Amino acid sequence: MTKQIKEYIPVVGKQLIDELYLVAGRLKRFKIQNINSTISGGGVAEILSRMVPLMKDLGLSVRWDALEAGDKFFTITKKIHNALHGMDVNLTDKEYQYFLDVNEKNKKKVAVDSDIVYIHDPQPIALITENKNRDKKWLWRCHVDFSKPQEAVWAFLKEFIQKYDTSVFSAPAFARKLDCRQVLVAPSIDPLSDKNKTLEQRQVDSVLEKYGIDKDKPIITQISRFDYLKDPLGVIRSYRLVKKYIDCQLILAGGGATDDPNTAEVLKKAEDLASVDKDIFILHLPGQSHLEINALQRASTVILQKSLREGFGLTVCEALWKEKPVIASAVGGIPLQIAHKYSGILTYTIEGTAYWIKQLIQEPEYAKRLGVHGKKHVANNFLITRHIQDYLLLFLSLYNESNVVDLG
Repeated sequence: MTKQIKEYIPVVGKQLIDELYLVAGRLKRFKIQNINSTISGGGVAEILSRMVPLMKDLGLSVRWDALEAGDKFFTITKKIHNALHGMDVNLTDKEYQYFLDVNEKNKKKVAVDSDIVYIHDPQPIALITENKNRDKKWLWRCHVDFSKPQEAVWAFLKEFIQKYDTSVFSAPAFARKLDCRQVLVAPSIDPLSDKNKTLEQRQVDSVLEKYGIDKDKPIITQISRFDYLKDPLGVIRSYRLVKKYIDCQLILAGGGATDDPNTAEVLKKAEDLASVDKDIFILHLPGQSHLEINALQRASTVILQKSLREGFGLTVCEALWKEKPVIASAVGGIPLQIAHKYSGILTYTIEGTAYWIKQLIQEPEYAKRLGVHGKKHVANNFLITRHIQDYLLLFLSLYNESNVVDLG
């Protein structure tokens, strides 16, 4: 069920909600349009599915469109995604041209007719047209780790990014040398969503029973789509190092996005590696399994996010919100969420991850303190209401520069 913005008052306070109404009132004359690659699967679609209805509830004219594209396009954009994460990827001239052709076709299919056009990630980046009408504002939002992009792919995308009024990044490390203005906006979680709301213990126990997981044995969990960059195979290897000393269980749970063609391959490799151990649970969950993910996190002793590269990694915030001790790789936007040894643990290797898993299982009071500090950090910085506030102020700033809007 779609939430109303006033339902967040018990979580964030009435003052912040009043401020959102005040700022939104200055934007009611404008049409706002979000465009990304898919309406299902992945963090971007999840954020937009929660944020767009709340912005509408604030009285704004907001819409959300997705590209129309097939497997060939998404295979190419997955290569672009990997190249932005620094992987050695070769894209041919024909692949670049096909990427442009799909964007060109979508210019005719997706009515880009709003005052503020917010393009998310590389897939629809070429939708931008010559910005002759300065009343129309274009923003490009980068949700991926942009710290060490492959130069050839970066040069290709940069030609389009430079056309935008503003580029938006999730972490300072992702900022690039650009002519257009750059803004930092961290992603967020929705504390009232099925994935994050409070559950009764019977609901948690029911999910564990469904999958045959022993609630009385330590549970190590990583919730992520099955993607090489989430390193599920490295998670299994870390678990095996721990298993030599502690009788524990591992859950690898998640799904895939419709714009990610590698899910089946990564899932098969994880299943093969885990097949000899009855205490490893590989759960390929449907896209709307939010209550089950919530329950699995709440049942966990330690939660991992062992990404090799990461745009932000909202699964870290989700776990911290549930006051769970989190061990995560010090990559991308993860260090913004975790202060090492205070609100979680940052690691770099399989061995380091295993060491800290053992420590936290054996020191439950310390693990509990990490979780308490982590939830406070998320409450102060990474909830959806703060995210909406950042976006509204960003939209106002676009017009303030040209004195179009009287901010009073």
